[in-house]
Amino acid sequence: MDYFVHESSYVDENVIIGKGTKIWHFSHIQSGAVIGEKCSIGQNVNISNNVKIGNNVKIQNNVSVYEGVELEDYVFCGPSMVFTNDLTPRSKYPKGAEYYKKTLVKFGATIGANATIVCGHTIGKWAMIGSGSVVTKDVPNYALMAGVPAKQIGWVCECGQRLDNNFVCHSCNRKYKLMENCLVEERS
Repeated sequence: MDYFVHESSYVDENVIIGKGTKIWHFSHIQSGAVIGEKCSIGQNVNISNNVKIGNNVKIQNNVSVYEGVELEDYVFCGPSMVFTNDLTPRSKYPKGAEYYKKTLVKFGATIGANATIVCGHTIGKWAMIGSGSVVTKDVPNYALMAGVPAKQIGWVCECGQRLDNNFVCHSCNRKYKLMENCLVEERS
């Protein structure tokens, strides 16, 4: 085995786990899940059936990644954040996986502690969702989102720092430009 699973965790059959991934205490990886290389799956995490997780993803404690959610490379899921996969759940009227709404979290995005991601939306690359926020719509690349419901309050750099009004990062000196409501990095 070229990955680590703590003895208190369960990994079902028909699961793919990449090299260097670590799965910590009391977690459950369900059938059909694919987890990339060098991921960190924290304590008490549930990865549901058929979930796809990219490389270098960090999922902190007490997170459930439900069927219908996909996390691209370098995504960060803060402690106790929540994904959903059904907009109108009823215990008496279960719908089944074919009715789950898809959620895509793109490359490098960060979701803060206790945030909730309502299903059926895409979180853009390098976006940052503030702790406790509730995302109810698609999030642009590099957007900084906060509140209930989450609203865009600014832009963030790939390195995670908030950009100034000229779209410059004073931490790593990257520069961006706004084109048709999308932020793109300027290359020199």
